[in-house]
Parts: sequence; C-alpha cells; structure tokens
Amino acid sequence: ESRQKIFSCILVTSEIKSRAVVKYSAAPPPTSYALLQEKTDLKLPPANWLRENAQLGSAGTTILGSSSKSKPFSSFGMAYDFIDCIGDDVDVVSDSENIKKLLKIPYSKSHVSMAVHRVGRTLLLDELDIQELFMRSSQTGDWTWLKEFYQRLIDQKWQRKKKSKEHWYQKAILSKFLYYSINGEGAAEPVSDNLNEGEEENGAEEFSSSWPTAFTSAQSDVEDSDAPKEGLRNDFVRNIMWTFEDIHMLVGSNMPIFGGGRYPAVSLRLRDNNKPINILTGIDYWLDNLMCNVPELVMCFHVNGIVQKYEMIKTEDIPHLENSTFSTRVVKDIAQNILSFLKSNCTKEGHTYWLFKASGSDIVKLYDLTTLCEEAEEEKCQNPFTLPVAVLLYRVASNLMLKARQNRKHYGTIRTLLLNCVKLLDQERHPQIIASAHYMLSELFQLDEPPEEDGESLRAGGSEDSYSDEDRDEEEEEDLMEDSDDNGSYGNCSSPQDDSKAVAVIRSVGELSVPEKYKSTYQIRPSCAFPVSQDKEERCRHVLSYVLKGLKAVDGSIKKESDLPAADPNTPIPLKYEDRTGPLQADQKHPTRSGMIPGSWQHRMKLQLFLKASKAYYVLSDAATNLLKYGRALRYIKLSLQCYDAYCSVSGTLHPQVLQFHSQCLSLCGDIQLMLAQNANNRAAYLEEYSYQTKEDQEILHSLHRESSCQAFNMATDLAMDPEYQLFVSSKCYEAAYELLVSEALKDHTSDQLAQVLKRLGNIRNEMGVFYMNQAAAMQTEKEAKKSVSVAEQEMWKKSFAFFEKGMNDFEAIGDSTNTALLLCNTGRLMRICAQAHCAISADQSRGEFSPEEALYYNKAIDYYLRAMKSLASRENHPAVWDSVNWELSTTYFTLATLLQDYAPLSRKAQEQIGREVTEAMMKSLKYCDLQTESARQPLYQYRAATIHHRLASMYHSCFRNQVGDEHLRKQHRSLAELHYSKAVCLFLSLKDAPCELLRTLLERVAFAEFTMAGQSSNAAKLKSLTGAIEIMTETRFAFQLIHKELLEEQTESPDVASGPTSGLNLQEVMKLIGVFEPSFSFLLLQLIKLMTTMKRKPSNKDEELLKTYKNVYSKLLRAEKNVPLLSRVKVYIELLQQLTPETESDDTGTQKSS
Repeated sequence: ESRQKIFSCILVTSEIKSRAVVKYSAAPPPTSYALLQEKTDLKLPPANWLRENAQLGSAGTTILGSSSKSKPFSSFGMAYDFIDCIGDDVDVVSDSENIKKLLKIPYSKSHVSMAVHRVGRTLLLDELDIQELFMRSSQTGDWTWLKEFYQRLIDQKWQRKKKSKEHWYQKAILSKFLYYSINGEGAAEPVSDNLNEGEEENGAEEFSSSWPTAFTSAQSDVEDSDAPKEGLRNDFVRNIMWTFEDIHMLVGSNMPIFGGGRYPAVSLRLRDNNKPINILTGIDYWLDNLMCNVPELVMCFHVNGIVQKYEMIKTEDIPHLENSTFSTRVVKDIAQNILSFLKSNCTKEGHTYWLFKASGSDIVKLYDLTTLCEEAEEEKCQNPFTLPVAVLLYRVASNLMLKARQNRKHYGTIRTLLLNCVKLLDQERHPQIIASAHYMLSELFQLDEPPEEDGESLRAGGSEDSYSDEDRDEEEEEDLMEDSDDNGSYGNCSSPQDDSKAVAVIRSVGELSVPEKYKSTYQIRPSCAFPVSQDKEERCRHVLSYVLKGLKAVDGSIKKESDLPAADPNTPIPLKYEDRTGPLQADQKHPTRSGMIPGSWQHRMKLQLFLKASKAYYVLSDAATNLLKYGRALRYIKLSLQCYDAYCSVSGTLHPQVLQFHSQCLSLCGDIQLMLAQNANNRAAYLEEYSYQTKEDQEILHSLHRESSCQAFNMATDLAMDPEYQLFVSSKCYEAAYELLVSEALKDHTSDQLAQVLKRLGNIRNEMGVFYMNQAAAMQTEKEAKKSVSVAEQEMWKKSFAFFEKGMNDFEAIGDSTNTALLLCNTGRLMRICAQAHCAISADQSRGEFSPEEALYYNKAIDYYLRAMKSLASRENHPAVWDSVNWELSTTYFTLATLLQDYAPLSRKAQEQIGREVTEAMMKSLKYCDLQTESARQPLYQYRAATIHHRLASMYHSCFRNQVGDEHLRKQHRSLAELHYSKAVCLFLSLKDAPCELLRTLLERVAFAEFTMAGQSSNAAKLKSLTGAIEIMTETRFAFQLIHKELLEEQTESPDVASGPTSGLNLQEVMKLIGVFEPSFSFLLLQLIKLMTTMKRKPSNKDEELLKTYKNVYSKLLRAEKNVPLLSRVKVYIELLQQLTPETESDDTGTQKSS
C-alpha cells in the first residue's frame, strides 16, 4: 500500500480551470503499459487474467462485475477518511462515475438515480441502483416502501431489466485487454490480502480516537444495521481532491493509470473500430483524465477482439475529436447548475434525498426519501442510509469539537450536526452515539467563564436545523424572489400530478446547459448560529438537559447488557460462585451497582456525564448564592455533591483537577451554610427554596441512585435549623476543602485556591469565636448577681478563644494582616467580657472593689489591641480597621481608669498608687482619642476626652483638698486641676450637646475656686478669687441656654404630656445641678458684695457699677420663685447671668475662642 501526495495543476485550454491533488493512492507508481502486437486476439484470456493486481487495483475484477454490486455508501467511506474536509471545504464527495453521470445528463438518455446527503456545505452523492435495491428488498424488506412508491408514481410496470450479451462481451474483452497490457514478468502475481485488513484496522483506529469518548462499538453498530459493512470502507484505488472551476470535489477513482509515452502517466482505452467515438464517450474520457490528472490518453482500436492499432491523444484535445466535439464551457455550466440545484434543495441535514431521471426522460426530479419513509404506513420502514449519515454527522462534529477549543465560531455548526445526528438514531440500537452526542452538546455550553463578547453571530438563535429556510436573511429572500422570474424557482413550478411528492424538479435537462440558470441562493451556515445565553442559569439548564438525555441512553443500554456483562470477548465471564475476596486486580472488573463493567463505554461516558452535571449544579449554586437565594443554593450544591458522590463510586481513580473541583464545591457549601447561619430570620423562605425540585433534577437523581446511594455529603448539605450547627458544618466543609488541597495529590497544583480556602477558614473561625463570645455575653446579662463565674460561661470563653487563635493562624499563614488585626481585636473584646464577668459584688448587691482578675483581663485586652495595631503597622493600610482598633484601645484604657477611680481597691493599694495608675490609664486613653480625623466617631472622641479631663481635674481637686503638708505637691495638684478643668470646659463647650456635663464641670470648678479662697487671708486675694469664680459662674450661661433650648423643643413636641422628656435631657440631673448652682451662685454674690462694701480703699466708679449690678442680681435671685416650672427658672438664670456678662465679656469670648 503506498500513499502519495501529488500537487499539480493542469490548465486545459484557456476556458476551464482544473486542479487535481491526489490525497491517497493504493496503487504503485505507474509502470509503462505493454504495446500489444497487431492481430492479438483479445477474446483469448491471458495467463494472469482475473488475478488481483496492484497496477489495476480493483478495476481488473470489478470491470467484469465479480464485485459489481452497487455500493450505496462509497462516499461515506471517503468522508470518514477525510473528515477534516467535510462540512466546510468540499462541495461534493462522490465516486468519479457518479460525477461523470451527472455532467452527462443533458447529453444522455440513460436513467440517473442517486442518493444525496448534506453535511454542512458538503453534498455526498451515491449511486442508488434501483434494480439492485429492489432485488435486495424482496430478500430483506428494506426498501419495500421505496419500491411501492416507485411503482406508484414513476414506473407502474417495473421489472428487472436484464443486461444484454453484448454488454458482458464488451466487459470481458476490456478486462482481458488490461491484463495483457500489464508489463513485466511478476505482473500477474497475486497481491497479498493484507491490504484490506490494514485499511480496516486503520478505520477502526480512527473511530476509537474520535472525540470525546472512545467509539469502539461503531463497527458493531454498523454490523447491526442493514447497511453493508464493506460499503462503509473507502474502496477506491485513489482519492483525489479535484477543483473544477470553483467547485471543490473529493473524488474516488479506480481508473488504471500507466506510464509511458511522452508523459509520466497515460490512461488506456479500448475502442471498437467499427463504432465511432460519440460525445458521451468523449466527455467520459476527458473527465476521467482531468480528475486523475492524466495528460494523455492511449486508445487501442480492435475489430471483433483483434487488435488493429494504437493512437495517442492529449487530454486537452479530447473535446475536439471528430464525432464527439463538445464545449468544455457547457460542461462547466452543467456542473455549476447541478450543484446549485442540489444545494438549493437538499437543505435538511440528515435527510436522504433521491435525484432521479427516468430512462429517455428530460425531467429530473428530487425527492426527500426521509419524509416519504416517515409518511409510509408500515411500521418497518427503515432507511438504510440513516446510520452512516448519523455516524458521519457525529464524526464531523467530533472533529470540529477539537478545533472549537481554539475557535468558538464552530459551536453553532457542531450543535446543528449533533442535534441532527441524534434525530436520526434509535436510542435502543445506538445508545453510545446518542450518549456521546449529548455529552458533546453539553460541552458546548461554557460553564466556567462568561460568554465572550465576540459579536452578534454567537447570540443569533439557532434552530435544531440551522440550514432551514427560516434562517435566511430577508435580503436573500428578496433576491430569491427576483431570481425566480428569470431562472425558474424549483419548488414552486406548477407540476403535474406525479410531481406532488418531489421536492424540486428540473423541467428539461436542456436548462442545465444555460450558464447560471440555477443559482444557489441558499445560505449554508447562517452566521454559525449558536444560542449563547447571557443567563448562567439558562446555560446550566441546557447542559443538564443534555446530560440527562445522555444518562438515559447509557442507562437504557446497561439494562440489556447486564445479563452478559463481559464486553471484551477475551475476558472470561466471572462465575457467580467465585470468591470475591481475591487480589485487587481481579476486583476491578466487577460490575458497578447498576451492572456496568469498568472500562466499558458506558462506564467512561457516565464518568463524564456525572462530572459535567456536578459542574453545572455548582455553577447554579454559585449564581443562586450571588442572588442571596441561599436555600436554592444549598439545594444545588447538594445535587452537585450527589453527582460527585456517584462519580466517585464509579471511578477508580480521581484526577487532580477533579479533586480541585471537589474542593471548590466544599468551599462553596461552606459559604452557603455560613450565610444561612447569618440570615436566620429568612429560614422559612430558605426551607421552601431548598425543598423545591424540578422533574429534570429528580430524573438525574434517579440515574445517580443507580450507581450510588449519594449519602456521603448529607451532613454538609442538610438545611439545619440551628445556627451553631450551621457554623459547625460550614467550618467542617472548609476544613475538608483545605485537607484536599494540602493532600499529596494536589500539593503542587493549588496555590491560589489554598489561599482562598485559608481565608474562608479564618473567617468561619472568627464567626464561631464571635458566636460563642456573644453567647457568653448573653449569659452574663441573664444571670442573677452572684460572686463566682459559672462553668458554662468559662466553656464559652474557651471555645471562643480557641476559634480566634485558629483563625489568627489561618490569616497569618496567608499574610493577611488586616484580618489578623480584626481577630486580635475580637479577642480583646472577649478579654473585656471576661473582665466584666469577674466584677465583685458585695453583700448588699452593690459593686465591690475593682478586683485583680478584672485588672488582669483588661490588661490582656490591651495587649491584644496593641498587637492588632502592630499587625496593621499604619492607618494607611486599612483606615477603617485601624480606627476601630484605636477606638477599642482608647475605650479599654478609659474603662480601666474609671473602674479604678470609682471602685478604688483601697483594701489592696495606697491612694497615691491608685491615683498614679488612674492618671496613667487616663492619659493613655487620651493618647488614642483621635480628635483630628473627621469621622462619625469624632464627637465621641471629643466627649471622651472632655470626660477624661473632667475626671482628672476632679481627682486633682480631691487630692488638693485632702493633701496636708507638702506645699509643693499641693501647688502641682492645684495647677493640674486648673489645667484639666479648663480643657474639659473647652471640649464640652465645643460639643453643644452635653449641657449637664458642662454645668457640672463649671460648678466643680467654682467650688475649687471657693476652696482656694477659703485658704486665703488677705481681702485683695479673696476678691480676686471671688471675681475669678464669678467669671466661671457666668460661663454656665451657655449650659443653661442649651438646657433652655432642649426644654423648649420638648414642650413644642409634646405640650400635653406631663410626663418625662422625650429627648436626651436628664431632668433629674438638671434639678440636682440647679440645686447646687443656686446656693453656690448666691454665696458668691453675697461674699463679693460683703467684700466690696467693706473695702478700705475708695471704690472707683467701675467698682461701684459692679457692686450695684451684683446687688441687683443677688436681690433678683433671692426673690426668684422656687415653684415655677423649670423652663421659667432656667430663663431667669440666663437673664441674671446675662447681666453679669458685659462686665466679663472679654473673658467669655476668650473662652469661646479657645474652644
């Protein structure tokens, strides 16, 4: 067997372009022919006659008719061998004899009968020998319906026509002539029979490597059908890619080619000298030489079998021979018209069309046999072309699928091919092709990425038959309407009764010679239409519907084969009583739960389908999660994991990519359980979503249950009612995902995914830590006052702390400093909760001294907050987290200081030591009070800073009062108290919403001035202190104005309500402060009046004015009604303070400015 590729081109005259490329040749290189002597008698058989010969190929035997049975599938054999060309590059695939017959239609009276099939742009033409088929139909019943249709509509009196003796005589002498012409001694040696075996093996090989599943049962599929097996092989000596003008044809030829003469190749012909060459013979010889790229023809003339002479003719001279002159241009027009006619009317892929011209008739008709077969009444209407066509559609799609990986423009084509393939097949008889086709259909829908935006072509809707008329563009329809006037539209011609069944008719063969009489107005592949949906859910539903159909096909085939499970004839059937506890190798061949044999096509296909379904459900679950439909998301991830479970129970080994996908599923399941735990309020809605199931999902589940109980992931995918359990399940899912990723199989594959899972693990551990921390806090508020901490509380703290620790480790492992800081911050909060739980309660239920346990836990909290700050490094890295940690740290220091100050542990520590600790904690809290940054917390920071200054001032005030002896220390305390009071007043003034705090601070400050005055002896010093105190007192006006404003607002909001206030003003506190204010104010005024009256030096005019004002204010204050409403009293105070203001205006404005 030799394979040659010859690239050459002949240009015959200037009229016709022809190019022939030999794609495959089984013949040896041409050897020169033997020139027979004159008078050689061709009636006598040569010695080597009818022996198989490589030079003649099958021509030697077929010419005599020993295997001349019609092969209606010859084009399919070629198509299988050159699958790359089918559908796009080639217009016609056929035997050269059929092409010659078609191009001779206008010149010949003989009948034409051909089967036409369409695959994309390609037409496959095969001879449909009516006589041969009808002979077979009487034996097999195959074509009975066609025979009846033929007799009814075309030829009522059909009977087999016998071939004449003359016909057989001519065949015999031609055969003998060719054997005589073989030169060389070893010419007659029989060729080994291995050739066909080799070809057969090659065919099987191509089948098994076809994408995506091994197609090993294809041969048996073909055997099962009624199609003759040998017909599906490529039996031609050579296959040629012939380009005739603009028509590309894949042609099979058996013409013997010899060497010799001036050219390396000639064709040899035998002619009867008494019969001149006619136009049909001329066209025949010319076309044969063009197709086979042979430049010269050698003719041997004989009379009654006796050789007379030889003549050599160049191929380009054949059209000009005497008696057989023809126009090559007309032949070209005939070819173009026939192709256009067929392409315009053979539009349905998978249908068998019949091109028929009766003997002696001028009318050519085209029938759609598939439709006629469907209309026939008998049940047993088999179209023997169905399987070869379906297999071809499948193989073209498989071949395109490999290219589609790089280019998605093929998707529409592949989808159409596969849908048409599936339509043709019976699921009972061809489950493998059906399952495989559905799997490929599911592969067309991209699940893992959004559809690419490469133009509208992808989004055009595609029907199952994307070559049907509906897909034509409007413009083309208009063109067709215009054309129909000049060219005659095939389908619309008025036709006599018997044409009603024909798809199209050529009224007269003469029309075929008219240039461009028929135009192919038919759009082959309308913009590769493929229904790409932007909606992920819709894409997944498409995938699942195809997966389900595939699974049904596989399941259907297992039912029958489970009785005889040995698919491989070399494997013995295991005996039922054999001990199953043998070595592992033996065990691998045992059927799965449904009776499927590992390694069978069903096994491989189920693995692919289960995995595809699992991926589709994963994508659906992910989409539902993004839509916050967590019940639906859990249902889908459950189905995804059930598919995966079934996959595992069928699969022997798990590929790293499959394990990686499984890790993604578990991770998503963890996400969903976490979201369910966090959204406990919508539980009823989630339960409803979770319980719903489509019929498709139920059927897929039913198929899964044939292989596995699918219980492995029940815990992970059940919808629990308890948030704690949901958090626990979520963490288990993440842990399982993590363990998979760090396992031996995946440790080199998954750096990105590992970081994602660690982040999720850290997050869930934080969530669980927070959950138990909140539980502990709730226990604390609920418990009755008692001294010891309960065991349950301590358990909660331990759990919470352990989860925070683990979470921190996870985040540190991926270098996530922000989340590490957040967990440290949460641990700090846990420490504060522990501290609060340890507060001592004295016997009378009041708060006891600040305990050492509290101090310990508050200091631990501070340590965690400081670690969090260190982890963040600077505010720029994450301002929000930084601000949060900063606030918590300031709060902890403040709480620690206030508790130390308010519940001083005097039983354990000295007052001075406590004072130092309070001051230190307060100053640290103050350090973290961010007064500059504008944020929602700024007023809170200001209030806290003011409170700290107030508390510190009070503390120094107290120290100053109680301090005896050390004068230097007293002075220090006095100046510090002054400093902190003034800062507190400034901050409270700037706040505008803390009038009580401002009032209290000012009154304390006045009391401090009074106390200072009490220790003074000279009147001048006292006067100075009193004036200072009255100036401080006048500042209370701002506090009273704020109180007045709030009281007015309350009154306007609820004039009838006599009860307490609606705003934040604490009336009790106001009354208490007024109780301090009035006596303090009157005392100051009285002391001032006394001092100023008893002064020895003469008062200035200014002093007299002041004294007068003081007396006036003092008398009004004394006369003021005590029982009037609060609002009126406050108003009086404002007025009185207002009278004192002008005298101290400069001081007031100064105070305001400093704020």
